Amino acid sequence: MNKRTKKILSICIKLTIIGLATLYIYNRLNNNSSIQDFKQLLNSLDSESVVLVISTLFLMMFLNWFLEALKWKFLVQKIEVITTWKAVESVFCGLTWAVFTPNRIGEFGGRVFSLSPNKRIKGAVVMTVGTIGQMVLTNVLGLLALSWFLYRFIHLNPFLNLSIIIFAVVFSGYFLLFFFNIHWINGLLSRIKFLRQYRHFFIIFSRFKFKELLQVLIYCFSRILVYTTQYFLVFRLLIPEIDPPDVVLMMFVIFFVQSSIPSLDLFDLGIRATTAAYFFSFVTNQEIVVMAAVASIWLINLIIPAILGSVFVLKLNFFGSPDN
Repeated sequence: MNKRTKKILSICIKLTIIGLATLYIYNRLNNNSSIQDFKQLLNSLDSESVVLVISTLFLMMFLNWFLEALKWKFLVQKIEVITTWKAVESVFCGLTWAVFTPNRIGEFGGRVFSLSPNKRIKGAVVMTVGTIGQMVLTNVLGLLALSWFLYRFIHLNPFLNLSIIIFAVVFSGYFLLFFFNIHWINGLLSRIKFLRQYRHFFIIFSRFKFKELLQVLIYCFSRILVYTTQYFLVFRLLIPEIDPPDVVLMMFVIFFVQSSIPSLDLFDLGIRATTAAYFFSFVTNQEIVVMAAVASIWLINLIIPAILGSVFVLKLNFFGSPDN
């Protein structure tokens, strides 16, 4: 493939990615009743409170993805040193890819193409460490919160309740033990015959020490704290009668359930809204308000960053070194 062909193909890929992301975003914004309900709801609230909360949500959105960029920079330093700004660019670029791919798998591609060509596979491996860290914390907090939910609202047999709590604690410990021994993945994959030829990529798992993995978990927890606070602010604005601890614990349960459901971002909002409406139905009957609140966070945290990331997609070079 000559240089001109590569350039043309690269432009076509970029335009396809931006086109798919734009089509998805347009369809979701144009045909979503929850967003329309949210707009109507805002018109009935005190304008100063609305402006203050929405402004805070936007600031926290940037903080959320900046923390993710710092985590990405920290992880990728095992294979390549990048600047903080390059990390920010690659994270937003990944979000553009993520919106139209199953389980946001395209986020990997959006990030690793900002690395040198010979470091991209290893980049996907180190990104997996961060993804596992986020999953571990989501599962730990979610299992513990789910135990609280079942105890408070479902009223199971006391023995069964105790069993569930013990199960949640044991599995939470297992998840943490696994993460802090993430080098086990290297050993497990090396035992699979057809994967042995790629073990020089998997060896990266063995390079992460306890202190570094703890740092990754701190970044992950910081992000959970940020977007939980976003939901808390929205619910305090829209449904202030819900007790604050209930909002936080419900969100941990919802994050856990959502992370367990395979999805395409094309249907992700529907899954988020339906899940939230079900769990919050135990503390409020304002189903439409709950779904509208979820839609607002989805719009601010995923759609707007995906739009911003489309600018950085244009800078990618799929067949050579990343553009500067």
